[in-house]
Amino acid sequence: MYGLDCYPSHLTTKVERHAWGVGHFQREVDRDRFRMFFAVHEFEAWLFSQPQIFPRAIRDSVTKKAARPEDVNFDEHPAALLEKIYHTGLKRSYRKTSDGIDLFGKLDPFATAEKCPYLNAMLQEMLVLAKGAGL
Repeated sequence: MYGLDCYPSHLTTKVERHAWGVGHFQREVDRDRFRMFFAVHEFEAWLFSQPQIFPRAIRDSVTKKAARPEDVNFDEHPAALLEKIYHTGLKRSYRKTSDGIDLFGKLDPFATAEKCPYLNAMLQEMLVLAKGAGL
C-alpha cells in the first residue's frame, strides 16, 4: 500500500486505506474471480516478522519491529527503515533487489502469517480459491 496516492485524503490509517483500496480495485475490475490484495506496507514489513533471517549486526534493531511487522507506519515505510538500519549496523545500503530477495527466500510463511494479519488473510483467501478450483 505504501507509495500509492489514489486514496481519498481523509483516509490516513492502514485499515481505512486497505478497505478502500480493496473495494475500489475490485469494483473497477468487476469480475467475480478477481481479488485485490495489498502488502501492508511493502513486502519488507513481512521480513521484520523473523529477525533471525537478518545479519547478526542488525538483528537487534529489526527485533524491535518483530511483534507487529505490519504496524510500520506510512512516515517511515519498511524499506526506508531497513535502509536506516543497514546504514547504522552494516555501514551500507539495503538493496531491495538483492538483500530483499535473499531475505524473502528465508521466510517461513506460516510464522510470518502468524504475525501479519493482512498477509494471513491474503493466504487464507488464496487457499479458499485454490480449493474451490480443485487445486
